[in-house]
Amino acid sequence: MRFRTLILSLICTVLTAGAASADKRVAFVVGNGAYKNVAPLPNPSVDAKAMAATLRNVGFEVVEGSNLTRDKMTERLLDFGKKAQGADVALFFYAGHGIAISGTNYLLPVDADIKSEMDVKLGAAINIDLTLEQTMGDAKVKLVFLDACRDNPFAAKIKSNSATRSVNVQTGLAEMKSGEGTLIAFATGPGQTALDGQEGNNSPFTRALLANLTQPGMEIQQAMTKVRAQVNEETNKGQLPWGHTNLIGAVYLNGAPSPGAVAATLQTPAAGSDVELEFWRSIKESNKPEELNAYLSAYPNGQFRSLALSRIASLEAGPKPDATRNLTKGIDPATFKEEANQTTEDQIGLDKNKRRDVQRRLTGLGFDTKITGQFDQGTRAVITRWQAARGYPASGYLNALQHKALLTEIVATAPTASTEEDRPKRRTTSQQQAQPQVQHQAPPPQRQYAPAPGPDPAGAGRFIGGVVGGMLR
Repeated sequence: MRFRTLILSLICTVLTAGAASADKRVAFVVGNGAYKNVAPLPNPSVDAKAMAATLRNVGFEVVEGSNLTRDKMTERLLDFGKKAQGADVALFFYAGHGIAISGTNYLLPVDADIKSEMDVKLGAAINIDLTLEQTMGDAKVKLVFLDACRDNPFAAKIKSNSATRSVNVQTGLAEMKSGEGTLIAFATGPGQTALDGQEGNNSPFTRALLANLTQPGMEIQQAMTKVRAQVNEETNKGQLPWGHTNLIGAVYLNGAPSPGAVAATLQTPAAGSDVELEFWRSIKESNKPEELNAYLSAYPNGQFRSLALSRIASLEAGPKPDATRNLTKGIDPATFKEEANQTTEDQIGLDKNKRRDVQRRLTGLGFDTKITGQFDQGTRAVITRWQAARGYPASGYLNALQHKALLTEIVATAPTASTEEDRPKRRTTSQQQAQPQVQHQAPPPQRQYAPAPGPDPAGAGRFIGGVVGGMLR
């Protein structure tokens, strides 16, 4: 009987594992570096091979390629588009050169020879927006990773041949918006360039993706937070990956954590960690509620939760041009007369969490202080500055009326200022002197990334060469 029970248990385990991995996952992974008409990039093919192997390990069917001509890229994209139909997860990874012209992003095959804007639009390059729409539009979850943020290698030619026309040739790629169920991630911010890395190694962005994307039990947006922090640290704050997400549920590439593990995570989030601070720094001044909500989803009990909620409320309520001029509206006039001291502050009953809240609110108003839950000498000085700015008796201590005024004031003002903890730590002079310096060494090649604008006004889905190519206007 015991043996029969054991056999049944094993069968159930196998069936459960099979069901968990039965979702359809398809990936397009290409690295282009051996360019024929511009300086080659040494690492994209290395990046693509490593990414393809990583994705296969977690159940992806991978359409892979390295150093592809336009025709070969078209073949791979057609194959990917067929296999991605009805997929639960479709993933698109590209490493190599990309360019942005007039707000539209294009990927460059290795045989690209672009002399003008017309060359791009007639098919020498691959329109990213149209390609993603045609190949991945039917998938439930769409993940896009573009390690293509290097300097535009054809910029000079395009500009010189467009002297009589208005053409906008950008540095890096242009911003792109994600549709429902989509995450788009770039190696760096819109209009900026990213490092290719040392020859024979992975780029910083791809290396971070490989380290975090398929961690067991790691949700995709948490993984991207770690990617952002790793690249920022590895490049000494010189490169910060950027993205846009419109996912409508949790996505795990290597198994969701058990319910108990999820509960433990929610009860004890990694608040105050470097990863959380980097996440907050990247979206704290955003005017997009969905990006602030992404922070709240990743850190439901995070240390910047109240600031995120206040900013979302401010954005949803619309602009308030007179908000900063009416800070005293509804404030008891006695607030401007009653002095505060240690006794009056003790009477408020501020525990550690409430002290943190005070520090966050002061920081949100532009009076930066460390969020520690302790009113040390630095916090006292900040409180004094806030009191003086508001016309209250300046003592560095709070009373009940001033505390109430502070709680009221934060609602009227959008908290956009960064905290001292939120800002990147700077090296000391001695550390900078100890840092080895390399002179007379050419910088590594850079991949191109650019922010994409809105939809192309005239290109309603007309392609040259199947699913890829430029649009005729």
